[in-house]
Amino acid sequence: MIDLTLLRENPDVIRASQRSRGADESLVDQAIELDRSRRELLQKFEALRAEQNVFGKQVAAAPKEEKKALVDQAQELAARTKEASAEADAAGAKLNEVLFKIDNVVIEGVPSGGEEDFVLVREVGHKREFDFEPKDHAQLGEQLDIIDIERGVKISGSRFYFLKGWGARLELAMMQLALDQAFAAGFTPLITPTLVKPSVMQGTGFLGEHSSEIYYLPNDDLYLTGTSEVALAGYHSGEIMEIDEPVRYAGWSTCYRREAGSHGKDVTGILRVHQFNKLEMFSYCKPEDAEAEHERLLAWQEQMLQKCELPYRVIDVAAGDLGSSAARKFDVEAWVPTQGKYRELTSTSNCTTYQARRLNTRYRDENGKPQTAATLNGTLATTRWLVAILENHQQEDGSVLVPAALRPYLGGLERITAKA
Repeated sequence: MIDLTLLRENPDVIRASQRSRGADESLVDQAIELDRSRRELLQKFEALRAEQNVFGKQVAAAPKEEKKALVDQAQELAARTKEASAEADAAGAKLNEVLFKIDNVVIEGVPSGGEEDFVLVREVGHKREFDFEPKDHAQLGEQLDIIDIERGVKISGSRFYFLKGWGARLELAMMQLALDQAFAAGFTPLITPTLVKPSVMQGTGFLGEHSSEIYYLPNDDLYLTGTSEVALAGYHSGEIMEIDEPVRYAGWSTCYRREAGSHGKDVTGILRVHQFNKLEMFSYCKPEDAEAEHERLLAWQEQMLQKCELPYRVIDVAAGDLGSSAARKFDVEAWVPTQGKYRELTSTSNCTTYQARRLNTRYRDENGKPQTAATLNGTLATTRWLVAILENHQQEDGSVLVPAALRPYLGGLERITAKA
């Protein structure tokens, strides 16, 4: 949720943000009018309540013969006060409904436009040149007997799969490497719930225009999470935290996405699937420290790409391609040889105070006054990474070299080869 003080004092900043996203600017004017109306109704209610309090004392002190008439007046005043309270509450609910539709205010410098309007930050590593015809990860997975898509589809439908043998161990090795790196950087590991209440899903900003991608269990009124970011953002909801330095968590969870609207896209392999594992970094910090923390999260992501010996690029995502909660997002994309292009492996978002304000997560400033915290997130490893690892490290004989950083987690295994 956006800051009401900013809405009242500098609405043009919010309008410009909406414009750069290609979002509805008229929501800002609606919010301004609803905020004005709510404040007027609150003033009316408070005036009536003050009058009611004063009148109550007069009734208590009045002679017995005058009390009946005064009680009747007090009851009428109480009814008017109750009605004014209900009107103010209704106006507040309408205001919140509009505020929840306004996206986070983008940070200055974020490029305007849509998906193709990103700004390249840097490219790292060398794209491998093959002296043989490289195979895609699905072919490699089948031939090495480490990914079984056919049986995944048989039991669950499209976009499901089994990781098998060394495939399962390779994913666990990658996740454990990421967890060890996160732990060394001061993150507290958490294995998070994957079912959350609507209030938490709404608070993190996932029930907007992309709500069709989320699995919902109506009988339980619970949502399956597409990232542990949701549970991590809700972890301190309704609390006042101690934040002298950033408070960091690393959430390990299975994730679920409906991939609505992706029909015909990435139907082969495990690049775009309904279920996967992920290790997510999540930080709570003071708002003035958020941009520096964002750079740290990005650096940790790049360290993981480098440990997996993958060529990659970093892009500054354009405003129109940001999620509603993100004020800035960097994508880290690895080179996928058989597709001849970079594909997103991970991203990191600075959500400023947007999520914390919706979830009422605060900290005390140097004067002891509660302030809204800032939240940030970034993926450190996920199943999708196997696509880039397999394709970039494949050999002419069909085997795959294991990146050196992963070998200790695989008993020293240097190469995955097909079974005889």
